[in-house]
Amino acid sequence: MSRIASVSTGPYAPPAPSRTLTVVSADGARLHVEVHGPENAPAVVLSHGWTCSTAFWAAQIRELTRDHRVIAYDQRGHGRSPASPACTTQVLADDLEAVLAQTLERGEKALVVGHSMGGMTIMAAAASPRFREHAAAVLLCSTGSSRLVAESLVLPLRAGRVRTWITGHILGSRAPLGPVTPLAKRILKYGTMGAGSAPHMVEACARIVHACPRAVRHGWAGVLAALDLDHGVRELRAPTEVVHGACDRLTPPVHARTLVAALPHCIGLTELPGVGHMTPIEAPDLVTGRIRELVTTYVTGNPPAAQPQPHPTPVQQIKEGA
Repeated sequence: MSRIASVSTGPYAPPAPSRTLTVVSADGARLHVEVHGPENAPAVVLSHGWTCSTAFWAAQIRELTRDHRVIAYDQRGHGRSPASPACTTQVLADDLEAVLAQTLERGEKALVVGHSMGGMTIMAAAASPRFREHAAAVLLCSTGSSRLVAESLVLPLRAGRVRTWITGHILGSRAPLGPVTPLAKRILKYGTMGAGSAPHMVEACARIVHACPRAVRHGWAGVLAALDLDHGVRELRAPTEVVHGACDRLTPPVHARTLVAALPHCIGLTELPGVGHMTPIEAPDLVTGRIRELVTTYVTGNPPAAQPQPHPTPVQQIKEGA
């Protein structure tokens, strides 16, 4: 289980949940789940990314819990969820389905939000009846469905076998990350965040990422390196919006555009200039605003009829800091 480390003050300090529970997945894995906000409010389910935890969503949870029921869970091996020998996209899907089954009433609809590996979790679960029963709409932040290592821009090298090989070994390293030092924060910022990210954002991300055990980081890195969820994208029939940082080195914008072209019901793509991979932390107000809009439209309101989309959704660009 991860060491629990996060900032204790400011917008990225995790708020106390209304209640916590342990959800048991299909293979017996135990997942730490937090529920925030009023029990009768519209539901939002948050699925975090590789090496992160529920603390990653602190800014969104803090702003949404006045009038939303926010359900956040730790992926297996992350945060307070114990590690498991099973590391596959299928168990990611099983875990999300278990969370939906045990936190939502039968037939209850929710907005499902995924960042990075959390978005891949949604793609892996897209065809399951349980997911389709509960997902009124989806928000995908900074994610991709395949070729993650080959497309990564973490190393400033020409694309090809050499860059892919070195990148895979760096991301999948078993080396400990060590304490959160100024040098460690500079490295993390370069690889995962935009150049203009404020120091308190970098601090919050570093504390979360460094808390992930190296064995867990290594195990899931192998899954991401071999990822192929293109079929899952085509099965994701719920209205889906994509938010992506234009300066994302881990999952560059080519992934967002590929998703938009393949999604059956894409309702928008927003690229954020100056923003890297950690969009919910780097652009908290934008991500929270998108969540509110999607809940209003698809969970509590009357969703518009699905329209065929013969061409990719136009890209909306938001100025940095908006």
